Amino acid sequence: MGQEPEKLIKSKLRVQKHGEVFTPSWMVEKMLGVAGVKEACENLTSTFLEPAAGDGNFLKAILERKLKMVASKYANTMLQYENYSLLALSTIYGIELLEDNAQAAVMNLFQVFMEHYFEIATKFNSEPRHQVLSSARTIIAANIAQGNFLTREAPDGKPIVFSEWKVTNRLRPETQTIKVIRTEYTLDDIFSKTGNPVGSLAKAPKITEQLDLFDDFEAITDSEAEAPAMHYLLVKITDVYLEETEND
Repeated sequence: MGQEPEKLIKSKLRVQKHGEVFTPSWMVEKMLGVAGVKEACENLTSTFLEPAAGDGNFLKAILERKLKMVASKYANTMLQYENYSLLALSTIYGIELLEDNAQAAVMNLFQVFMEHYFEIATKFNSEPRHQVLSSARTIIAANIAQGNFLTREAPDGKPIVFSEWKVTNRLRPETQTIKVIRTEYTLDDIFSKTGNPVGSLAKAPKITEQLDLFDDFEAITDSEAEAPAMHYLLVKITDVYLEETEND
């Protein structure tokens, strides 16, 4: 029996309402094989942002290529593979308008990461570590956003926020452990090339609507004054799941 044809639409209604048509796998592979793009997909630190990620077809294919490269160049030990595979994962970003697609993209990326990780663990006769898998989940959750790329807003009207995972130690062939510091940027920050302080969390938008006359203004200002500014701590990339912060 022949292979079932790839499903490119979920419903006619979704096509009419959102223009949702998925890119077939053969076309994804062909596009990623174009000169320049192919090399970027096999580069450890090249960054990708898919503004209409769907369920992650392009992002999965890019991650597959990156993880194969990591396995060939940065897998002298299990520890080295763990660190470099998380770094490769941290370079992949996506925005998706529809909630079910965004959730599917997150799960699909994690599935790809997990399958490659388990394969390497088998090679080294080792057990996958929970902190590595937890850090992978943290990175994917931070890098895949549900929202509207055109308005740059999440469904709740707040700005779309992404995290940069900046490597702080020099990467050499013998490097086993990678240290990173996380910095948050809104999509507006990225477009305007705003240089946020390293380690900073994205600032909440200022409230511009008029306060109701019956609002407890004093209570609001006291509450805001009590909320200290925070920043992320420098950590091993395998420990980003802890999401450690401290006061500025």
